[in-house]
Amino acid sequence: MGSHMSNHRNCCRERERECERENEQRHVHEVQGSVFIAEPEEEPHNHRFATVSGEAIPCGEHDHVHEVKFRTDFFNDHFHEFCGKTGGAIRVGDRHVHFLKDFTTVVDGHRHEFRFNTFIDNPIGEEHKKSKHNYRYDME
Repeated sequence: MGSHMSNHRNCCRERERECERENEQRHVHEVQGSVFIAEPEEEPHNHRFATVSGEAIPCGEHDHVHEVKFRTDFFNDHFHEFCGKTGGAIRVGDRHVHFLKDFTTVVDGHRHEFRFNTFIDNPIGEEHKKSKHNYRYDME
């Protein structure tokens, strides 16, 4: 019985470490915004959204993008979704943001245009200087 419990504990510890690695976030951006008004003649309305981007995806030799997925808030029995990628990094001082302009899914016979820039990456930390994603926005 002792060896069974020992194996179980080791397996659990191994799974915990695996979960910790899966749950690590190293380079993501906060995103929030509102979509443009749709159906201006029939039922003018917009929606809001908030999410966190996916990890950095290398793009070319010195840049990266992020996957963004969101579901808008609910209005008059419907919501919209989006899944796509940001543009490349845009330097802001010693940090960076990303821009995205696109459309939501079509629901209830309409879709919404939106555009946003992500929040700045790692706003209070210094780790970005050592990141493996030190692309074109790094300090010289």
